[in-house]
Amino acid sequence: MQFFLDSFKSAILLILSLDRELLEIIAVSLNVSFFSTLIAGLLGIPIGLHIAMRDFYLKRLLITCLNTLLALPTVVIALLVYTFISRKGLLGALDLLYTQKAIIIGQTILILPILATYTISAVSRIEERYRKTAFTLGANMLQTAMVIMREARFALLAAVIIAFGRVIAEVGISMMLGGNAKGFTRTMTTAMALEYDKGEFVLSVALGIVLLLISFSVNIVLNYFQGKGRV
Repeated sequence: MQFFLDSFKSAILLILSLDRELLEIIAVSLNVSFFSTLIAGLLGIPIGLHIAMRDFYLKRLLITCLNTLLALPTVVIALLVYTFISRKGLLGALDLLYTQKAIIIGQTILILPILATYTISAVSRIEERYRKTAFTLGANMLQTAMVIMREARFALLAAVIIAFGRVIAEVGISMMLGGNAKGFTRTMTTAMALEYDKGEFVLSVALGIVLLLISFSVNIVLNYFQGKGRV
């Protein structure tokens, strides 16, 4: 117990001292998580809107596939991306492996089904009269989609926050595609795993505290917008 208390105290002091290595690791995590969520949002939300607003053959099967992808293990995604961006892979010439770009690609694939599925769910809750009213007033499909998005904005924002929370705590993709290079691809989760293996608990505990604070903040924002969405 005393060992834990000493480690916790040292971790707090490390955070308050704004340790350079600690800040670099946090910066890498926030950077890859932000761009992964941004790219996945720009792709996933329109895909979800298109699926929700249109009736087409095998629509239910497509939604089932998206729901299945929600449980896809991160190591499977990492392995799939690795086969494409490794030196012998199709995209090997781009030299993406063990870079932040590789992590962003993997994490984008990870949360794309999340954003698409949550968008479908959010749009499906919007009453049909909104769509009919928009079409009656002469709105085209894009304008109707904008109306639907405005009505579902809190639910869509909640989906984005959930996706960000998913990637900020992800470890498998970051480790396998990023390589855990100090100052370049070392994220909070991979650094915690490394420091634990080395027996250096202070930095690991400090990163754990920061990660918990970020997750807590994300959940506060999520609960706020979920509450707004019910109003």
